[in-house]
Amino acid sequence: MGIIARLGDPDRHFWLVRSVARVMDLDLGGALARGELHRDDYRAFINRCRTCPLVDACQNWLASSTGPSETPPAGCLISADLNRLKRETPNKGTH
Repeated sequence: MGIIARLGDPDRHFWLVRSVARVMDLDLGGALARGELHRDDYRAFINRCRTCPLVDACQNWLASSTGPSETPPAGCLISADLNRLKRETPNKGTH
C-alpha cells in the first residue's frame, strides 16, 4: 500500500505559489494570458506545493525577502518549474 500525502489548503498554496513567483519577478497570470503557462501546469504547481513539508520555511523566506530573487526558496518542490518558466518567459515582472 502506498503512502497518502496530506494536502495543504489549496487557497494557502495558491497564494504561496503566486508569492514565490512574484519574488522571482514572474507574473503567472500574465504567463497564462500569453500562453507561456498552461492552466493544467499551473494547477500542478499548486497541487505539488500542497504536498510540501517546508511551508513555514517558505513563508519565512517570503517574509524576509527584500527584493527580487533569482531562485525560489531552498527545497521548493516547484523550483525546477519556476526556474524553467523564468528562463522561457520574455515578459517578466508585470504584476
